[in-house]
Amino acid sequence: MQSGKISVQSENIFPIIKKFLYSEQEIFLRELVSNAVDATNKLKALSNRGEAKGDLGILNIEIVPNKEAKTLTIRDRGLGMDADEVDRYLNQVAFSSAQEFLDKFKDELNIIGHFGLGFYSAFMVSDKVEVVTKSYKDKSEAVKWSCQGDTNYTIEKSDKVDRGTDIILHLSEEAIEYADQHKLEGLLEKFCKFLPIPIQLGTKKEKVKEGDVETEIDVPNIINDTHPLWKLSPSEISDDQYKEFYQKLYPFTAEPLFWIHLNIDYPFNLTGILYFPKLKNQFEIQKNKIHLYSNQVFVTDDVKEIVPEFLQLLHGVIDSPDIPLNVSRSYLQSDAQVRKITSYITKKVSEKLSDLFKKNRTEFEKKWDDIGTFIKYGVISDEKFAEKALSFTLLKNIDNKFYTLEEYKEAVKETQVDKNSNTIILYTQDPQLHYSIIQQCKDRMYQVLILDQVIDNHFIQNLEYKEGLRFKRIDSETIDQLVDTDSKAESVLSESDQNKIKDLFKGLSINKSKETEVKALSPQDDPVQIVRPEFMRRMSEMQHMMTMMKGEGDDLFKDSYQLIINVNHPLIAQKINDESDEIKRNEIASYLLQLALLNQNMLKGEELSTFVRSSMQKL
Repeated sequence: MQSGKISVQSENIFPIIKKFLYSEQEIFLRELVSNAVDATNKLKALSNRGEAKGDLGILNIEIVPNKEAKTLTIRDRGLGMDADEVDRYLNQVAFSSAQEFLDKFKDELNIIGHFGLGFYSAFMVSDKVEVVTKSYKDKSEAVKWSCQGDTNYTIEKSDKVDRGTDIILHLSEEAIEYADQHKLEGLLEKFCKFLPIPIQLGTKKEKVKEGDVETEIDVPNIINDTHPLWKLSPSEISDDQYKEFYQKLYPFTAEPLFWIHLNIDYPFNLTGILYFPKLKNQFEIQKNKIHLYSNQVFVTDDVKEIVPEFLQLLHGVIDSPDIPLNVSRSYLQSDAQVRKITSYITKKVSEKLSDLFKKNRTEFEKKWDDIGTFIKYGVISDEKFAEKALSFTLLKNIDNKFYTLEEYKEAVKETQVDKNSNTIILYTQDPQLHYSIIQQCKDRMYQVLILDQVIDNHFIQNLEYKEGLRFKRIDSETIDQLVDTDSKAESVLSESDQNKIKDLFKGLSINKSKETEVKALSPQDDPVQIVRPEFMRRMSEMQHMMTMMKGEGDDLFKDSYQLIINVNHPLIAQKINDESDEIKRNEIASYLLQLALLNQNMLKGEELSTFVRSSMQKL
C-alpha cells in the first residue's frame, strides 16, 4: 500500500486560468469590478464598526481606459492592502480574502467573491498586471505588485497616497479592444448595471442653470443603478415605477401585462421581479429574457437550470446569493437548494395568476389571449404548476364566452356525453373555415371551443391523458357522429343505389380520398362532406411542425381525408340517383365534391381555377 500527496505544478496554473477558467473572456471585467465592490463594502462595514476611522469620502469605482498606453485600470477607494496582505491574497491562488472576511463578519454584509480566483481573470486579457494598493490602516505603506502571467512576481514600495487599489492591466494585442470606451460601456451595462457601488467611466456633460444662465459642466459618468427596484419593498413601488424599470431592462418593448415581486429570506435569500409580457399566439422560448444576479452582480441570462422551461417565457430579474455557482459564476449547479428556489418561483407565479383570476375574472379573461400560451405550456410541462393552474385555465367558445374545465363539463353534460359516458369537447381552430359546421353544431346545442394556439395540440393531448376527456375537432366526424349516441337515421336509398353512388364518387378524378363512405344523415346536412379523422389530422399537424423545424421533408398526412356522401340529401337521393345520363351524373357529383373541398379550403391551384371557370360558364 502506498499513500502520499498529489503534486500540482504551479507553472501550469496560468495557462489553465487564461484558457479554461472562464467561459467568456469579457467576464474578466465583471470579476475585477466585483472585487472592487467587495473591497468598498468591506471598508463600509469596518467603518460602521468603528474600525476604519475618519470620513470615507467618495467611494466611486473608476474604470480608466488608456488607448495610447494600451492599459485598462480598475480603481477603487476600498480598504486596500498592505504588503503582508498582498503576499497572502495575490501570491496564493484560491486563497480568498472575501471568504476570510465573510467568515469573520458573515452577518453584517454581502460579499460577492467566494473562490479567490476572480483576480486572476485579469491575465486572460493582459500580458502584465500591476496592483498598486494602500491599506486603510494607519501608518500603512503603499505597495506595488507586478506579474507577467507566470509564477514570478515582484513587490515593491509605491508612492500611492490615497487609500484603495488600482489594478492596471497591460492589455495583450488580442485584447486592445478593452481600452475602447464604447466597448467598455457595453460590458459595464451588461455585467455591472445594478452593482451597489457607483461605477464611473469617465465624465459626461450636464447642464446646470444658475438664474437665467445655463452652462455645461463635466460630471462623473455613473453607469449603474445602485438601488435597483427589486431590492426595494413592494409597498414602496408604484405601478409606473415597475413599468419604467421594465423599459430600462427591455427598451422599446410593449408594456407588460402584470408582474410578480419576489422577496424571501428563508430558507434561502431571493429577490426579483418577473414580468408577464404580451405573448399573443406566439410559442417560442424567448431566450435571455430573465437575468440572474448574485448580490446585484450579473451572472447569466441562461437560467434554464433554475427556471422551469415554461417560466422562461417571462421577463425580469432574479437575484440570489444562495444559488450555487461554479468558480466562474457562469453556470449553475443543480442541487437541492436550486430545486427549492425553482419550486418557490413556480409557486409564486401560480399564486399570482390564481389571485388575479379570483379577484377580477373579467380582467383575467381580457388578458387570456396574451397569457393563455404561457399557462397551457405550464400545465403541460410542470405537474406542480398544473395542480393549481387547471382551476384558472380557461377555454373560450366561438361566442367568446369563457369556461374553466369544470364549468365546460357542467355546461355540456346534457348534450355532449357519448354512449360510453365520455365527455366530448368540440373545438375549431378556424371559426371562419368551419362556419357551416359550427351552425350545425349550434342547431344541436353543442358548445364549440376555439383552440387556435400553436401549443393547443399538445395541450389537448395532455388533458386527454390526465383528465380522461375526449377532444374532437368539429370536422373530424360527420355531425351525427361527433357525439356518438348510437342513434342512426334510415337511408332513403336501397343498398344497391347506395353502392352505385359510392362507386360514382370513388371514380371521380378529383377525389384524392383513400376512403369514401355513404351515410344516412339528416336531409339538412350537407350532401358531400370532407372529414379529417382526429388521429390522422393530429399526426399531420405534428408532422408539419417537425418538417418546419427541420426545414426538410414532406407532411405525409396533409391531404388525408375521408369523403362522406349523405344519401338522404335531395341532391344525392334524387338529383344524382334519378339522373340517367352518366355524364350529367358525373358533372353533378364532381361539382358537389368541389364545393366540399372548397368549404375545407382544400381546393387550390389549377383545380380551383378550373372550378371557378366552370361555375362562371354555367351562369
